[in-house]
Amino acid sequence: MARRTIGFPLALGIVLCVIALTLGIGWQLIVVGDLGPVTRGLTRIHWLLIILGSLFFVLIIVGLLLLCLWLVREIRSGQQQQAFLDAVTHEMKTPLAALRLYLETLERRDVDAAQRRRFLSHMALDVERLDRTVSQVLAAARAEGRAAGRARGEPVALGALIERIAEDIRRRHALAEDAICIAHDGAPSARGAEDELGMVFRNLLDNAVKYSKPPVRVSVRIAEAEGGRVAVEITDRGIGIGQRELNKIFRRFYRAGAVRPMAGELGKQVFRQAGLGLGLFIVRSLVRRGGGNVEARSEGEGRGSRFRVLLPGAGE
Repeated sequence: MARRTIGFPLALGIVLCVIALTLGIGWQLIVVGDLGPVTRGLTRIHWLLIILGSLFFVLIIVGLLLLCLWLVREIRSGQQQQAFLDAVTHEMKTPLAALRLYLETLERRDVDAAQRRRFLSHMALDVERLDRTVSQVLAAARAEGRAAGRARGEPVALGALIERIAEDIRRRHALAEDAICIAHDGAPSARGAEDELGMVFRNLLDNAVKYSKPPVRVSVRIAEAEGGRVAVEITDRGIGIGQRELNKIFRRFYRAGAVRPMAGELGKQVFRQAGLGLGLFIVRSLVRRGGGNVEARSEGEGRGSRFRVLLPGAGE
């Protein structure tokens, strides 16, 4: 069902509940008010039945309202899942089509060495894109199925980990060296699983780059926090997040807007559909699993965003 049709079942349910409530209140006024002589002849049993009937009537109204809200929630959930399937299809079909085109070209034409290297480079990027898509889906499934208990892990040098991730993102998006700046006080270490923390910061940095207008400027600060913990703040000057969406962006399948401007290859601005709606859900799930917390802040659309990840220190 299209997003614009969500309001119709909600409005219909509210109108019907209001009509039913109005009729119920009017019936009570007629019985108790205008028919006073009749009501004086009612026994306690009659009054008990009237009170119980009124109570059950109110419960029916509340049940209808809850049912209406549940239906709207299910409609939205179905929309998000359909959008997720569309996004996965797009993220997988596009690189597959490119790979097929490159392979057919290499098979049917005799290309020179330089062009062959260029084709192989593009094919490697397409394979990476497919790998990231599959990894995101698998990570979301694992994050949802894992127990809520804290995973102890091992000490992880966050500075070195984030440097490696930033270098890979600079290469993949063809960014300048100063596009992602990393600062840290004494290179503090956090306790956790290195592969999970790598996925957390890869998602956050990748989002910061993709949702930024050129020239991309992302700053990362790693510092010790209260209680022996480690705080990592990732700040960008991108498109920002609306206040209404700040509490929703960590939900599974939630995507902040159907179409957003992103930084394209070589700094060109392109417009494409938002991602899978899993990245920030994975971030929150993995950070909480490690005993940490993550929060997002933004002053509004067009004013950038800041994500703060609080992790257990290596000494905890």
